[in-house]
Amino acid sequence: MEINEIKDFQVAENFIRYVQIDTQSDASSDTVPSTAKQKDLSRILVQELIAMGITDAHLDDLGYVYATIPANTDKEVPVICFCSHVDTSPDSSGTFVKPIVHNNYQGEDLVLPDDPNIIIKMAEHPDLKEQFGNDVITASGKTLLGADDKAGIAEIMDAARLLMSKPEIKHGTIKILFTPDEEIGRGVDHVDLDKLAAHYAYTMDGERAGTLEDETFSADGVHIHIDGVSIHPGYAKNKMVNALKLASTIIAQLPKDRLSPETTSGKQGFIHPTHIQGTVEEAEIGFIIRDHDTKQLAVHEQELELIVKNVLNQFPAATYTFKVSEQYRNMKEILDQHPRVVDIALMGIERAGMKAEKRSIRGGTDGSRLSFMGLPCPNIFAGGHAFHGKQEWVSIQDMQKAVLTILHISALWEEIS
Repeated sequence: MEINEIKDFQVAENFIRYVQIDTQSDASSDTVPSTAKQKDLSRILVQELIAMGITDAHLDDLGYVYATIPANTDKEVPVICFCSHVDTSPDSSGTFVKPIVHNNYQGEDLVLPDDPNIIIKMAEHPDLKEQFGNDVITASGKTLLGADDKAGIAEIMDAARLLMSKPEIKHGTIKILFTPDEEIGRGVDHVDLDKLAAHYAYTMDGERAGTLEDETFSADGVHIHIDGVSIHPGYAKNKMVNALKLASTIIAQLPKDRLSPETTSGKQGFIHPTHIQGTVEEAEIGFIIRDHDTKQLAVHEQELELIVKNVLNQFPAATYTFKVSEQYRNMKEILDQHPRVVDIALMGIERAGMKAEKRSIRGGTDGSRLSFMGLPCPNIFAGGHAFHGKQEWVSIQDMQKAVLTILHISALWEEIS
């Protein structure tokens, strides 16, 4: 049968079940995974994969799910992997998610019943213009939905079921990888690439149907520690140096009309303070530094440190440390060396009936780091929108298109080998 003739999808049912399992990660935790509840979903995924006949599916102690769909061809085909993350963002609650299906969407405002003040409007979500007649899923208004990235999980699971049950779809060996803690930047910290044994991979973690992302930000973190001078406030004149005030002044000196998330777009980078804490005696500021041009990270960091020096130069008794840590790099630097992995994905999207659109991400994915770890890995749409908040939504039909895309990519690698 033709792949596009498939009608027996189960992706929506998968998704609705998965989002009701709380898998929120926690950046303040030092455990692996950061929250034990992420494994609640991972155990279910393993059980379902085994029920499909995928005998090696398993969950390791660190929260990673590995599985193999065996080849059904005599050709020598590169091993490809499809990857998604089980955790949801710490930015909004993922507890007691109540998914709601809005059937046959016709452009109306979507009022979320558990908080009628939260309204998903087409004027604010222009991608809804492409959803007329489709079935849109939202949460109820108290939580995020979890389409990031349980849509990707549901799509890979449904594609795996179809590949296992439809031997007429010829393919090479296909690996499945589900990671924890992607939302807090640790998604591939402990992945076993030798066990995975794949040549190329695709994360299913993008947004709009038809899109493929082969370019991300490059990213650093900056941690600034300030040591002030603490003394009893009644005797502090000309002696106290308030570290918390210095930290606040540094943030106040950041550019107002550039180099911030709220004033940039496209491929423009930024300096973004993410947390501040402290006392009179000492204070800390955390920043993330982003740019599509890796060389610009150092430029932004120099500008930030100059601000710090200018502020502290007024207070000779204060000192500071400025620590830069690499987070991830623009995967385009690697993917440009492996054009076939992107070209086949674009062909798969086209064969699934969409116009393929290649674009960049103002962010990163597990694929960013996997690419630099030796596993070239662009990011394919999963269909979700408005991630990390209560207005998150996804359409059933877009998730079905993602399933078809996975099937076409799998078949294309076999076809061209």
